[in-house]
Amino acid sequence: MHKSLQSKVAIVTGASRGIGRAIALRLAAAGSKVVLTARDQQLLDAAVADIRVAGGTAESISLDLRAPASGQRVVEFAMAKFGRIDILVNNAGATKRGDFLDLSDDDFADGFALKYFGSVRLTRASWTHLKAASGSVVFISGAGGRTPGARFTIGGSVNAALLSLTKALADLGLRDGVQVNAINPGTIRTARYTARLNALAKERALDPAAAEREYVKNAAIARIGEPEEIAAMVELIVGPEGKMFHGSLIDMDAGSTKTI
Repeated sequence: MHKSLQSKVAIVTGASRGIGRAIALRLAAAGSKVVLTARDQQLLDAAVADIRVAGGTAESISLDLRAPASGQRVVEFAMAKFGRIDILVNNAGATKRGDFLDLSDDDFADGFALKYFGSVRLTRASWTHLKAASGSVVFISGAGGRTPGARFTIGGSVNAALLSLTKALADLGLRDGVQVNAINPGTIRTARYTARLNALAKERALDPAAAEREYVKNAAIARIGEPEEIAAMVELIVGPEGKMFHGSLIDMDAGSTKTI
């Protein structure tokens, strides 16, 4: 069977769990050689093992993308292992939620350090190789970048910055032949969502299924998304059928974004 990403090399950040892990597995299944990076080496090892058991090719490097030299280290690792970079998926970066008046300067700085500046540095370090390969960059931003909430002032600000970066780099990509896009996931079934759901269930004395129905109703969305759905969109964008995506900000949020 033909694999849409055969011979491609992809870097996926935040690849040890959740959306990033699903993306890494999906790209590997499509034929790409994948470099997974995150901070937890044990979880990375498990993800790499799953890819290899399924017949794919993967390597991992554990580091903290908040460190200024980390982006260059990932690129050097990928080039040493596979000799090229075709795809970069910037997914890493959780941000702290809370009341704006309780959030410190350090909380804001930490949110930008990983998700924004980590992405900036890794994209900059990868750009020459992506240009040589006519490659693709995908930023996994978030619905809060378009419609932030009161308890998501950090995440909304960081995600909005990534959306602006996507548009700016898409212009640069026209010159250099690099495709640049962003995906805005809404509420996705990850460990973070599960923790929030369990808290809601406990607070309202509900079973998990009932708590999820209440969550969906209160959020005015169609349903909770799955990591594999975001991964499928990434594969489409970076594959041969996704070339019309460029500078796109793709909302995958089950209707939470109401703006035009």
